[in-house]
Amino acid sequence: MDVISILFYGLPFFYLLFLIWKIIDQKRHQNCYILDYECHKPTDDRMLSTGFSGEIIRRNKHLGLNEYKFLLKAIVSSGIGEQTYAPRNVFYRREACPTYEDGILEMEEFFHDTIDKLLKRNGISPSEIDVLVVNISMLTCMPSLAGRIINYYKMREDIKVYNITGMGCSASLISINIVENIFKNEKNKVALMVTSESLSPNWYVGNNRSMILANCLFRSGGSAILLTNKVALKNKAMFKLKHLVRTHHGAKDEAYDSCIQKEDDQGHIGFHLDKTLPKAATKALIDNLKTIAPLILPVRELLRFAIVSLVRKMNWDSTKGGARPVINFKTGVDHICLHTGGKAVIDGVGTNLNLNEYDLEPARMTLHRFGNTSASSLWYVLGYMEAKKRLKKGDKVLMISFGAGFKCNSCLWEVLRDLRDGNAWKNCIDNYPPKNTTNPFLEKFGWIQDEDPNTFCFPDGFAFP
Repeated sequence: MDVISILFYGLPFFYLLFLIWKIIDQKRHQNCYILDYECHKPTDDRMLSTGFSGEIIRRNKHLGLNEYKFLLKAIVSSGIGEQTYAPRNVFYRREACPTYEDGILEMEEFFHDTIDKLLKRNGISPSEIDVLVVNISMLTCMPSLAGRIINYYKMREDIKVYNITGMGCSASLISINIVENIFKNEKNKVALMVTSESLSPNWYVGNNRSMILANCLFRSGGSAILLTNKVALKNKAMFKLKHLVRTHHGAKDEAYDSCIQKEDDQGHIGFHLDKTLPKAATKALIDNLKTIAPLILPVRELLRFAIVSLVRKMNWDSTKGGARPVINFKTGVDHICLHTGGKAVIDGVGTNLNLNEYDLEPARMTLHRFGNTSASSLWYVLGYMEAKKRLKKGDKVLMISFGAGFKCNSCLWEVLRDLRDGNAWKNCIDNYPPKNTTNPFLEKFGWIQDEDPNTFCFPDGFAFP
């Protein structure tokens, strides 16, 4: 009788414990960790000096003096330095007539460099990769770029593969979101995320000012990231994903048209950056932050902001024209990892979030050293923070990215251990921030500003420095 009573009363209790353990165990395996990441640093023979950049501009036969003046002003104010990288076909003087192989070889050079280093450093075999996500927005091939990686590294037949195109500069966090969702449903997985942009077939050779700007900002680069939800690897992980929010304003025509690839009047394909882009980015950022702020900020800051906003609204007539209330993200975030979309983007986000120069330094220096490397930019910014030994165990890092569509995506990472490696910044971090970030274009080509459009021509024998 006692045994029957124990079974009668005990089994439901043990079953309840089993259900609780199962829920806890499932939750433990749903976490998304970054094991490691590697940023691509192209070889020095692909570095764009001021002199060579000037040569590239001069050999574009569609440009006149007014375009030269516009480019001079754009480059000088771009925030980009002299050590960024361009695709090889530009150095071979073939930017106006790229081949299919140019794009493929550019990507393969990046793939082999970053993936080889990443797998070797972490002692992981290609056969251990369960999920592969590749995002290259402006290069589509058959087989896919993901397929080329699988073939080169001889990965498993049952690997889950996602090859993403057209997502622009915000694609990194879209890829992270894909991996995160897989981890929620499957245990003990290792994912490889690869992100870059192919510039070889996308160098603009026309004279449309809104499309010339892309040549001034976008540079070669890329990153590979190892992620896992294996509890056994938690102690080796660098970051843990806390929250991720995606905002898409593609239904709004103004936002959709603000950043789009198209042909100009002469049939040259380029990336159009409209004057409405800052406005579209601001709206997308605000909507995105409205969603993620309650998830990552302390209640006291949310209450403070709500009260200040309410008071201002009630006293609108007396406060009209005054400074609007700004929510303080630094109350719940230690570091802001911002996409290097350009100097105007960095300045705009800094103003909207009330960030100081220390907060914006990683993004500014990444733009100066590597340029806008599209979706991989975030990881160079993260590398700068790591190289400067800013990232300590327990710190929270907020990533914010923008992309065509128009999209704004953000996520929050928790630092799991002190980080100080530096990645692609290892050999140059001591030079940053430099004492002077002034672009030398004005010094070398400033004379163009004084030229007369009716009589302008380059001096005979003029050599670019």
